[in-house]
Amino acid sequence: MDQNVAPLLEALAEYHRLDRYGFTPPGHRQGRGADPRALDILGADPYRSDVLSTAGIDDRKSSGKYLSKAEELMAEAVGAEKAFFSTCGSSLSVKASILAVTKGNGDLLIGRDAHKSVVAGIILSGLQPRWIRPQWDRELHIAHPPSPEEVEKMWQRYPDAAAAFITSPTPYGTCADIAKIAEICHSRGKPLIIDEAWGAHLPFHDRLPTWAMDAGADICVVSVHKMGMGFEQGSIYHLQGNLVDPVRLSQCADLLSTTSANVMIYAAIDGWRRQMVQEGRKLLENALTLADRVRIEIDAMDGLHVLGSELTRAEASHDFDPLHVLIDVGELGISGYQAADWLRATHRIDVGLNDHRRIEATLSQSDNEETTERLLTALRDLIYAARELPTPPKVQVPEPEDLEMETVMLPRDAFFGPAEEAAGRIAAEQITPYPPGVPAILPGERINAAAVNYLRSGSAAGMVLPDPSDPSVSTIRVVAHQRDQ
Repeated sequence: MDQNVAPLLEALAEYHRLDRYGFTPPGHRQGRGADPRALDILGADPYRSDVLSTAGIDDRKSSGKYLSKAEELMAEAVGAEKAFFSTCGSSLSVKASILAVTKGNGDLLIGRDAHKSVVAGIILSGLQPRWIRPQWDRELHIAHPPSPEEVEKMWQRYPDAAAAFITSPTPYGTCADIAKIAEICHSRGKPLIIDEAWGAHLPFHDRLPTWAMDAGADICVVSVHKMGMGFEQGSIYHLQGNLVDPVRLSQCADLLSTTSANVMIYAAIDGWRRQMVQEGRKLLENALTLADRVRIEIDAMDGLHVLGSELTRAEASHDFDPLHVLIDVGELGISGYQAADWLRATHRIDVGLNDHRRIEATLSQSDNEETTERLLTALRDLIYAARELPTPPKVQVPEPEDLEMETVMLPRDAFFGPAEEAAGRIAAEQITPYPPGVPAILPGERINAAAVNYLRSGSAAGMVLPDPSDPSVSTIRVVAHQRDQ
């Protein structure tokens, strides 16, 4: 295929060139009716490009097949058999994948470090999760992806499970040994799904961790908006092999997705694919070289440490993405929450992941000397400012075993069942420190004191908990009348 074309972008350009006008949604009519105050802030171009896909850039029969052509180009570009675009983020893509491989019935092997969207898929489908133990780092208090040995143990315990689901890379940039895990799954004729939301860029440079499709995964879900150049909500799920029905996968996605997909999200994915085919290796080489220098400079600063080799030591991850610059601020006597808040308030810099002792800056091909110098300057100033910041409340970080609570009810039954507000029983809601979005408590799990202490102390220290009914975790919604035995 001609990878120099971008069917969706070109169709949108043609729409504008022909000066088409639709008596259809969206009602703003390419911005004609939009509030001038909104236009002043958002600009006219987003409204101008917000048009329908069918009966818009394509005709009412979608005979131009612009979307399908763009998906075919993407699949060829990365070496997958099929690619499907999603405008509802990887949160939808993982749910569709789960439904497609399980048909909404039975067991699914899942790494316990899965994102909350995976848990939502379990709740919606009514599946029984069989949690695979991550590789816990007791010193760093980080969960790395499950090892092949742990996956093998779970297959031996639950041989009738429909598939295995692994997150790689994690939000920390650490990666699983996907090739060995795929081999284990395929020896049983079972598919492997990889949540590779943080790995959209992996196919385009050999210094990065191995891309899931190259390692043998059957389905791979990527978020183009994270490490690619797409808009928020842009996602792709790739498929290969004969263990997953592509028609069912497409139908499951259609079941969950919007019927009003945003053309701009599709077009941005299309444009990013063309960019990466044409110059992706060069762009990523520049980003990796920049990241190498930035990591060295930050690690040399008093009181700061950039994690590197610790992430791939024995019993840790198989590999890691160096564009994830994970910075330990513990020696400064402050928490990652304080550091993130201070950087935003004083230097207008936002960082992504933050926890009781770390912050993370993810670099991309968009960064350069100017943007990284802003980060370096801000961190130098943080070192001095930390002396004046108050001592942070102590977060009672639990031992790994305390985060492996027993699942005693189906998550769906616990979530939708009658609930009461009291701790110490069976959870009826999920509670998720965000970022990174990995639930500490799941519906159906028997809650223990260590997890409650961790979340309550974390909330007091600045941890963000977006999903519990009580963000302070003073109370937790639990299943009514299901007391500990």
